[in-house]
Amino acid sequence: MAEIDDLLRALKSGDLHSRTMAAYALGRIGDPGATEPLIEALKDGEGRVRERAAWSLGVIGDPGAVGPLIEALKGDGDQMVRSRAAYALGQIGDAGALDHLMAALGDENKGVRWRAVEALGRIGDPRAVDPLIDGLGDAIWSVRSRAAWSLGRIGDPRAVDPLIEALKDGYEHVRRNAALALCRIGDPRAAGPLAEALDDEAPSVQRAAKQALERLEAD
Repeated sequence: MAEIDDLLRALKSGDLHSRTMAAYALGRIGDPGATEPLIEALKDGEGRVRERAAWSLGVIGDPGAVGPLIEALKGDGDQMVRSRAAYALGQIGDAGALDHLMAALGDENKGVRWRAVEALGRIGDPRAVDPLIDGLGDAIWSVRSRAAWSLGRIGDPRAVDPLIEALKDGYEHVRRNAALALCRIGDPRAAGPLAEALDDEAPSVQRAAKQALERLEAD
């Protein structure tokens, strides 16, 4: 407890480095008693402190942090803070954040969109399927790739046709995650396109397509 008390004092110190390290260390320890001080740290004047406080709140996983993290996701001017808030909301997994994470898919920053897409997959609510399908058309390949991953986690058949289309994406990671998502969904409509993906130029896509086809055959 002495260590935690020292970190809580450091979190309120006038030294930026001390506050930053304390915000991170409290998450590493994972004591729920640090939740309220970390929520308060989301108002710190320095983005690095707010970012690490958001990360730590996600690690601790206290649902009481959902409201403040939503506010950070919606209104913080620092893209890294918004990104960490999205990450934290996904770790906590509270469906109350769903609408705000879906709205964050329109954030100007690709890192925020990536984290929001990931968080929606972790929460796993089918209401996110249509926004995640839209995410397959994002201009940034890493966002498209994570959208495919999240659609696979949710497992809704509405995503099958868009994921089949994603097997033609220009980026290997998107095609691979689309194949893996189709594997998880297990819809026979994907059999033909997955068979074609066995000839993909990328070995990782070939392996994912083979895995998906084996599942379809087993079912």
